[in-house]
Amino acid sequence: MPYARATELQLAAREALRSGAGPERLLLLEHPHVFTLGRNATESDVLWDAGELAARGVEVCATDRGGQVTYHGPGQLVGYPILDLDPDRRDLRRYVQDLQSVLVATLADLGIAATGGAGERIGVWVGARKIASIGIHLSRWITTHGFALNVAPDLAMFGGIVPCGLTGIELTSIERELGAGAPGLGGLCPPLVGHFARVFGRDLVADPALALGAHPAGARA
Repeated sequence: MPYARATELQLAAREALRSGAGPERLLLLEHPHVFTLGRNATESDVLWDAGELAARGVEVCATDRGGQVTYHGPGQLVGYPILDLDPDRRDLRRYVQDLQSVLVATLADLGIAATGGAGERIGVWVGARKIASIGIHLSRWITTHGFALNVAPDLAMFGGIVPCGLTGIELTSIERELGAGAPGLGGLCPPLVGHFARVFGRDLVADPALALGAHPAGARA
């Protein structure tokens, strides 16, 4: 799904949730090549010039999430929770830690020992190698944006940016850690959804209408 379309879905879902016209959502999807710039990003965080970006088919999009610049693309599972943290979960640090916990548990199911980071190293790490990024936005305690888990992306694409403002870090993926036994994105979604439901205390129900691209305000949960 193009990044701009996913942003539209998030904002529509947020407003539907805020107005009482729609439920909380967890959008799980895959983007074409795109570098997204968080509120703390600078132009120098993108290392490729316009010609190189065009040659590689990479879009550059500014966003209102926190953090700096990251890459999304084929082979990466991106999750956008649209949750109302009010009143009992109004804790930004806890929310980030909970997202990390979901990803760490999902990776543990595959035999990958990962840990959540803190401070400038927010995200999920396998030793010193980063396997997932987190960048969020809160509007009156309703969440948008979320996480990106490297399943089997082209890791060379991260060479076009300073990932999350961290120089010299190594990126990894489930495919790199497991080799030929790595699951695809579709196989990874059910266990991730199960861990998300457990960590956040939600009952998640698949929405076929939204899966087919329906407007979130009109889709039924």
